[in-house]
Amino acid sequence: MKIVSISARVVNAEMRNWVFVKVQTDVPGLHGWGEATLEWKTRSVAGPIDDLAPLLLGRNPLDIEQAARAMRKQSFWRLGAIGMSAVSGIEIALWDIAGKHFGVPVWRLLGGQVRDKVHVYTHLGFGDMRAVYETDSVDPLVQHAHEVMAKGYTAFKVVILPYVHAYAPRKAVNHVVQLMAGLREAAGADTEIMLDFHGRPGSVATALSFIDAVAPFDPMFVEEPVQPGDAVAMLRVTERSPVPIATGERLVERNEFEEHFRLRAMDIVQPDICHCGGPLEAKKIAAMAEAAGMGVAPHNPLGPIAGAAALHFAVSTPNHIIQEEMVGAVPWYFDVVRGPIQMVEGHWQAPETPGLGIEVNEDECARHPFAPEVYHTQNAVLEDGTIVDW
Repeated sequence: MKIVSISARVVNAEMRNWVFVKVQTDVPGLHGWGEATLEWKTRSVAGPIDDLAPLLLGRNPLDIEQAARAMRKQSFWRLGAIGMSAVSGIEIALWDIAGKHFGVPVWRLLGGQVRDKVHVYTHLGFGDMRAVYETDSVDPLVQHAHEVMAKGYTAFKVVILPYVHAYAPRKAVNHVVQLMAGLREAAGADTEIMLDFHGRPGSVATALSFIDAVAPFDPMFVEEPVQPGDAVAMLRVTERSPVPIATGERLVERNEFEEHFRLRAMDIVQPDICHCGGPLEAKKIAAMAEAAGMGVAPHNPLGPIAGAAALHFAVSTPNHIIQEEMVGAVPWYFDVVRGPIQMVEGHWQAPETPGLGIEVNEDECARHPFAPEVYHTQNAVLEDGTIVDW
């Protein structure tokens, strides 16, 4: 069995473009699907998929470790987030092929089943990024929270931190307290609420000011309290925070994770299977996290193939805690990709269909061609004109 072609399909999902990857074998009818979505980098990711293809044509698709090594080691230049997203999409497709070839779900090949169901969470507003990034008053936040819980979710994440820099204005801190108080009252004591700081605080002190303010409302974790990549700053936050700290969605190379693990710089790691190299690399990162006594809560606000890959990873990963997902992103979500995701009482169920268990409707994909993604950075400017982290 050999790989004969690798190609990308771009599907515009209104607020973002999904980048699907199709790997075709020389066995009639046997192909695999992956996802390499990287927001606001759609055309940049589609190119490397074509660039990497010659390294794999003619190879056996079942030799996944070897294929991953070829893409990462024979590209010469460091791949970064864009190139590693392309690698991830291709690798996911290879796992889909392997599962279909052996007639088993991908989780069976990733180590087997360690749980029967997977706790999941979504964002307020589901796929509406305006609701995620542009809602800063109590009433609409509470309304969004009720809508999420009405669909059966028992956990959700919010981005309510204002745009700040190297210090935390008291007015801004007090406003976040009001928002969090309203959300906790609406959600009740048992619903998990996660806060994504989005790396907006420009200093450790700024991050801790907001963390201390929201701690009485018992968030499950605070995500990216400072900009990613600075393991020492993350460690300083984690050591002083009364709330668990999560990070990792913007780390793409294993050595970037290694320093964080060595320093015990966070409590929860968040690799993105579509950016870090695919399920094989994500499993290695999860094993490193387990050795460091950390849980895994993978990043995934992406498309339906990414969701399916995340499900198989979660079923087979012992230190998995909770899975981010975006199933309600567009009304036609399951028209483009029919898959194995079934949610019962806030949990995805373990699938039994071979491979990823998905069927991609390429005609439906073609009905949603590439369109420029909407930027939400217009408010990431302070009153004095300073551009800050979005």
